[in-house]
Amino acid sequence: MLKRDISLYEKRRFRYCFLDEAQHIKNPTTQNARAVKKIKTTGYFALTGTPIENTLTELWSIFDFLMPGYLLNQKKFKERFETPIVREQDARSLTDLKRHVMPFILRRMKKDVLTELPDKVERKMVNEMTPKQEKIYQGWFIKSQREFAAELKANGFGESRIKILAILTRLRQIACDPSMFLEGYDGGSGKLDMLEEVVSEAVEGGHRILVFSQFTTMLGHIGERLKTLGITYFYLDGSTPALERIHLVKSFNDGTTPVFLISLKAGGTGLNLTGADMVIHFDPWWNPAVEDQATDRAYRLGQKNNVQVLKFITKNTVEEKIYKLQEKKKSLIDQMIQPGENFLSKLSEDEIKELFQR
Repeated sequence: MLKRDISLYEKRRFRYCFLDEAQHIKNPTTQNARAVKKIKTTGYFALTGTPIENTLTELWSIFDFLMPGYLLNQKKFKERFETPIVREQDARSLTDLKRHVMPFILRRMKKDVLTELPDKVERKMVNEMTPKQEKIYQGWFIKSQREFAAELKANGFGESRIKILAILTRLRQIACDPSMFLEGYDGGSGKLDMLEEVVSEAVEGGHRILVFSQFTTMLGHIGERLKTLGITYFYLDGSTPALERIHLVKSFNDGTTPVFLISLKAGGTGLNLTGADMVIHFDPWWNPAVEDQATDRAYRLGQKNNVQVLKFITKNTVEEKIYKLQEKKKSLIDQMIQPGENFLSKLSEDEIKELFQR
């Protein structure tokens, strides 16, 4: 609304401006960011759970609202801080940036505020592919390497991101279950087998489980596997109407249905599912901040039980590399904004090339 009505506000002077959900101005070129930076006030405040989701430029954009010019202009910021830190792993630049921003950041952690919350335990669970699945993966990986090299040569890195994402998505699908796109495939899925084992034991033990996946087709396959086991479940994705979402959430929290299958993007926010005490991320997403938001559907105010968070990773696939990349970038931000749970998820050309290495 502000970007539409900015002409009504930019002529006034305010005492304070509190910018809630400040990540909405993370891209400095958007109308949102440009409009809010026209507000004239004596005191500026920004509140956000994710000050950095993708790049350090997002942090710069928020500071450009708070203290214009303090972190230089955008071009000079990239030259002095972002490029040396992200590409060259320059510790001196990282320390320098941290020294500039830390006096103006007050970080509040969930464990400090919700002291009554029980423990949360996160575990990585690694599965092997079935023999047929591995054969298909290796064949597609070689094909993907060739496609990637040809695409880079033809169009360059900047123009190839969408095609590269499509190539990587296909490899991620095979790591989950090749039958997502291969008609007639009957070679099984190592990850589905692991899920069957974990969920069966958890349901027998009285646990209630949220299962997140980026792929709605995969959730359908998981649902079919659960039916063969005689395990009932609810299902929610982006096409689920708002009123039905409310009904499903209430029924899950109140009832005995032990499993809730949820698409990652549809279930990342706006759901209170404290009836669950186990969260399974079936496939890793590029940005762990999104996974954390999904986990927080269960790990939030009102949760009475300890929560187990399981991250499923298929061995010897691109999933392992994505996970390692997440950890590397997360550790960088841990140093930046302590104690830190965010990371830089935008992949550089070198990082993407690394995904296609053996």
